[in-house]
Amino acid sequence: MPIHFMKNVACFKEVCTVEEAELLLQWLQDQPRGKVKLKECTHVHTAIVQVLLAARVMVTLPPADPDLARWLMPVLQSRS
Repeated sequence: MPIHFMKNVACFKEVCTVEEAELLLQWLQDQPRGKVKLKECTHVHTAIVQVLLAARVMVTLPPADPDLARWLMPVLQSRS
């Protein structure tokens, strides 16, 4: 599974597709203070980005992939 859900943190790994968006939304509704770690993520579907933006999730670790981090992190940080 590309997203590993723990009690307060969701860890993204490798390619996260549209199929994970609904699971992420449900988890964030159950964990309103949930955080995400994107360090091991190499691709994220725009549906997941929309969920992260709507939930105003705190990212504890940005993607290690520099190209992904370069476009994703400014988008997620601009929602504040």
